[in-house]
Amino acid sequence: MTAQHQKAQLLRSLHDPAAPLALANAWDAASARLVEAAGAKAVATTSAGVAWGLGAADGNHLDRDRAVELIARVVDAVSVPVTADIESGFGATPADVADTVTRVVGAGAVGINIEDARTDGRVGLRPTEEQAERIAAARRAADDAGIPLYINARVDTYLRAVGPEDTRLKETLDRAAAYLRAGATGIFVPGVTDPAVVAALTEGIDAPVNILAGPGAPSVAELSELGVARVSLGSSVAEAAYAVVRKVAEELAATGTYGSLTGALEYGELNTLMS
Repeated sequence: MTAQHQKAQLLRSLHDPAAPLALANAWDAASARLVEAAGAKAVATTSAGVAWGLGAADGNHLDRDRAVELIARVVDAVSVPVTADIESGFGATPADVADTVTRVVGAGAVGINIEDARTDGRVGLRPTEEQAERIAAARRAADDAGIPLYINARVDTYLRAVGPEDTRLKETLDRAAAYLRAGATGIFVPGVTDPAVVAALTEGIDAPVNILAGPGAPSVAELSELGVARVSLGSSVAEAAYAVVRKVAEELAATGTYGSLTGALEYGELNTLMS
């Protein structure tokens, strides 16, 4: 059994509602090392943060080769399992998704997020059957590589406010079931933190459930009580970091002062971390 195979098994085992996997999503080697140094048991990338850091917009605008190169750098920077956000798979067809997964696994990642929102200029989500085919292609590619890849299938019914509100739970559960049959390992439902809905999701989905959290959301402990196995911060960590950049730059331009730099990490600490 290879080290990558062992990391893949470890990542799966970390999805436990009794002690949810809490992920402060990283976007480069330095942020990944900071996350690992803080005690994280795994590192997840944020597609938005990765794209922004590489000078592109989120939403499948980043070139796949550049995305995979970044994933490889993150994998090389840490010793814990890495799961990569691959947006909708960086391709129009299931074969494209399979190619992406082959490259991502080749870069050393042991998990992926793949979303069902359309990226072809149309609103809404891909048809369930179409998305299931893409997930099945991802699973076949991982199996061919010999890695039990954790496929975190994202259902964007709540994030994109798809359909009448009273139909979203059933639509989410139906999609989740189809994605699991196609080979997904877990289900990610961003855009919902209401405890009653979260509880309904964990009760109705026969797999680990991932919730996107942030200010105002239930704590990890509270989400654990609701049956959540994984809690992600998504792009918000990168957003917070870039907010500091803007604050510092605006203060410098407006007043010529530097107060916004108070509390910065010390040079030697960061440099040692990257040694």
